[in-house]
Amino acid sequence: MPALPVASTEDVIDQPARLQFEVFLDEHRAALNDCLDGLTEEEARRSLVSSKTTLLSLVKHVTFVEKVWFDEAVRCRSRAEIGIPATPDESFVLDDDDTIATVRQAHRDACEASRRAASSLGLDDLVHGNRRGPLPLRWVYLHMLRELAQHCGHADILREQLADR
Repeated sequence: MPALPVASTEDVIDQPARLQFEVFLDEHRAALNDCLDGLTEEEARRSLVSSKTTLLSLVKHVTFVEKVWFDEAVRCRSRAEIGIPATPDESFVLDDDDTIATVRQAHRDACEASRRAASSLGLDDLVHGNRRGPLPLRWVYLHMLRELAQHCGHADILREQLADR
């Protein structure tokens, strides 16, 4: 993902918390985008579990997640305004025109938009667009790290399953 900072998590051990959060987020974002490396379109769409989760749909879903937390929660825009599904389950649905290239680009674009949306906020600044009520940006970052880490694990397992076939 070209817009990512050059720092790694090892480089920010003694840096401010904000930078640490952003580097960890970007490493997880990159790992999810990279889970599609070297796959054919068929492999990226291959159903390996009983849910709608495929590697391609996983990247499409985390694109949705970026928009929910940074466009909806931070920028206070509705899902209808953003043009995203109403529910997380719907965000896994692949359209015929979803390809590795288009889904990856949409993910990169969403990540860049997320960075811009949060850039003027401090970790303790409140965001007001989430159903839970006002939340500090720090909580949003922690939630995103949890979500992205979980999905990185899913992607690792799906890649292993593809390799075994």
